[in-house]
Amino acid sequence: MIRTYAFLAKTSSQILNSASYSSVQVAQKWDLFAAVCLERCPIITPPLSDIEVKVKKMFADIELERSYKNDWELRHEQEQNISQQLKKGEEVEVSTLQTVQDFIDAATEARSKFKEADRLTEADKANDVTSLSRKLDKHLVLLVQHNLNNKNYYLLPQGKRKEGETLRQTAERILKESCGTEIRAQFFGNAPAGFYKYKYPNEIRSKTGSVGAKIFIYAAHHKDGQVNKKDSKFKWLDRHELEKELPDNYHKSVSAFLIDE
Repeated sequence: MIRTYAFLAKTSSQILNSASYSSVQVAQKWDLFAAVCLERCPIITPPLSDIEVKVKKMFADIELERSYKNDWELRHEQEQNISQQLKKGEEVEVSTLQTVQDFIDAATEARSKFKEADRLTEADKANDVTSLSRKLDKHLVLLVQHNLNNKNYYLLPQGKRKEGETLRQTAERILKESCGTEIRAQFFGNAPAGFYKYKYPNEIRSKTGSVGAKIFIYAAHHKDGQVNKKDSKFKWLDRHELEKELPDNYHKSVSAFLIDE
């Protein structure tokens, strides 16, 4: 009987200690943040890789070997036959206003006057990281400057959630506050695409009463406009530049939902 009571007392003590520990864990306060991964999609196609060039040539050769003549080629042959008959003095009814050869000559002349735009823009040549006209064949992600613990970092636009807001509403508000009203973005759903958390230094914990920040990252595509907020410092960076600019753990959280190039 004594052993039974001792066992129950020990078990009760363990349960109380566990409950006390759990209450301490639950009592920890975290600040909730929302961030926006705003991405500008490529404007032009990227250069073909070596394997893509080989595959393109292979399919072009197959098409040339196996394809039938189209109506345009048949008409061109017919006009050549008519031209030969006319040279021989034969009577042939001609109703074509423009021959295929005339069109080919006109198209060739027009093509010779056409000048293709340079893939490298003035922003590329000047290495202007604030321009949306740079690296037209790459995905670019917007970073803005934040001052954290008296240090400047370039991170995604992010900010603290206000009472009564959903995280999606916080993300939309933060984008306007960080970038101004001209920029337009398309958000993808109400659920975040990524997550990152970090703990505050002890001095900030004592001031705020919060252990750290939990950041919920929303994915969005740039539709139109540019950052127009006064005194805002920002960069549009590609995948490789992001890796160099962002802190390692932060970059891992962001790159986890970005498509590789």
